[in-house]
Amino acid sequence: MSSGSLGGGGSGMGEGLGSTLDEPVMDTIMRDVRMVGTKMKCVMDPRRVDVETLKDWDLWGPLLLCLILATILSASAPADQKSLVFTSVFVIVWCGSGVVTVNALLLGGTLSFFQCICVLGYCIFPLTVASIFCVTIGAMTGFWIRLLVVAFCFVWATSASVGFLSTLVPENRRALAAYPVFLFYLSLSWMVALAS
Repeated sequence: MSSGSLGGGGSGMGEGLGSTLDEPVMDTIMRDVRMVGTKMKCVMDPRRVDVETLKDWDLWGPLLLCLILATILSASAPADQKSLVFTSVFVIVWCGSGVVTVNALLLGGTLSFFQCICVLGYCIFPLTVASIFCVTIGAMTGFWIRLLVVAFCFVWATSASVGFLSTLVPENRRALAAYPVFLFYLSLSWMVALAS
């Protein structure tokens, strides 16, 4: 058992491991914001995805994107369905990504549970952009324009997710791992396309 103060010069457990107990709150927040921004860049350009960056998982970005998507879609829903839409989006995102993750692990994937949830959550970003378009500008255009934008963002989200997951699942099982990802983003995309 080691003795010493938590933040002092003693031989505490966190010493040498990059302990952040003494770090100012603003530094912690800015470090997390930069980490979220770095992961968003990986999703924005899936062709140049840095697998090592995405292996360092966090759930702040996915939670924020999920809340934004659920809020936007529920704001555009009829008054008696707002809470139902918000809850549906929230449950589909978290339970759906959990099911996709368990599937990838059962197929022999070499990833952690939260790492996969993190990647799937960050890859919701294109659909969040599509939902902002559909609720603002898309409401003035037409269903087919909205559908085209959502289809583009669906392909973007799916390719970013599959690009990362395919490196961590055995080659002969990649199609089995990609199919649930396809269904996961397809269900969210359909909800976005129907938003008015």
